[in-house]
Amino acid sequence: MEGGNMKRFDAIQEITRYLTDELVVCNLGYPSRELYVLEDRPENFYMLGSMGLASSISLGIAIAQPGRQVVCIEGDGSILMNLGSLATIANVNPPNLTIIVIDNGTYGSTGDQPTATSGRTRLDVMARGAGFEHVTTISTQQDISPVLKLRGECSFILIKVEPGNALVGHIPISSEVLKERFMKEL
Repeated sequence: MEGGNMKRFDAIQEITRYLTDELVVCNLGYPSRELYVLEDRPENFYMLGSMGLASSISLGIAIAQPGRQVVCIEGDGSILMNLGSLATIANVNPPNLTIIVIDNGTYGSTGDQPTATSGRTRLDVMARGAGFEHVTTISTQQDISPVLKLRGECSFILIKVEPGNALVGHIPISSEVLKERFMKEL
């Protein structure tokens, strides 16, 4: 798949190929719904509310579970709501945390209104400025796998995709049940 044609669903599908026992916190709305359809598992924590907090929750889990790898799947609109988390994560620098921001330049779950990244804002530059030592920008699906194979360092991965949501339904599991099954994995 060439750059420019990849959608968030494609990126998440590629990410799921490299998941084993990692704890995953996924941004709310369509990203969580797409992950659920692609690879539902007890190790996934789907954000069903609290936009902007997937990265902060992931940091807390990484600190509390230093022996487990934690992957945060964020969106550009969500991370823009909580940019302070980047500075906090970079300064704590947990080696078991990977922040993956899938940037489609829109608020995909609310009607594709443009985010600041559709203009001049560059999240990879912000991550470097926040103090992340390991920052990677990806724009093609085949470039995802080599980056995901690297583990053991706090990293920020920006995946640039085209706007668009997959035709997926809502997650048919209550937030209480999702929370309980995730907690059992901890």
